[in-house]
Amino acid sequence: MAPVTSNALDRALTDPPPRPLPAEAEALLRDLDAPPRLAAHLRAVHDVAAELLDWVAGHHPATPVDREAVLFGAAIHDIGKCLHPAELSGPGSAHEHAGHRLLRERGVPERLARFTRTHAAWTGEATTVEDHLVSLADKIWKAKREPDLERLVVDRLAGEAPAWQVFMDLDDLLTTLANGADARLAFQNAYPIA
Repeated sequence: MAPVTSNALDRALTDPPPRPLPAEAEALLRDLDAPPRLAAHLRAVHDVAAELLDWVAGHHPATPVDREAVLFGAAIHDIGKCLHPAELSGPGSAHEHAGHRLLRERGVPERLARFTRTHAAWTGEATTVEDHLVSLADKIWKAKREPDLERLVVDRLAGEAPAWQVFMDLDDLLTTLANGADARLAFQNAYPIA
């Protein structure tokens, strides 16, 4: 029997304007009866991640990026907040490892589950361009700029173009994305935490 989800969760997963989450991510959120605000947040970050990926594909087509992994990672990076709902409105990092464990227990492969841990720890040696793009989407959706993270993304993309040009182009994109932060925050905050 399929889980019954709240009306607010259903709306957070389907109301426009953000694009829909990947089906597997949406199913996980419904199965967990995720807080509606969490679902709205994940859609906002996922939407920004898709914009970043489109930009990378258009400006740096030679850079190999696992689009499916980035989109899924953006769609589930905070899923551990289902287990730590206080972190929806306050600080905390318990959701990172809890989310990873939750996903692995549900059979999500490590290549996708890892984003629950790496979205806030982008400086690790084993992080990839995919990790950096999910982290960047998780910052810029609300217009937060992280120069060190942006520098890592520039370094990953600067193969075929000078780093200064990649930086300027990325800065233009991030400025444009940041301009939509108020609408994304309003979308997220239109849904209850519980």
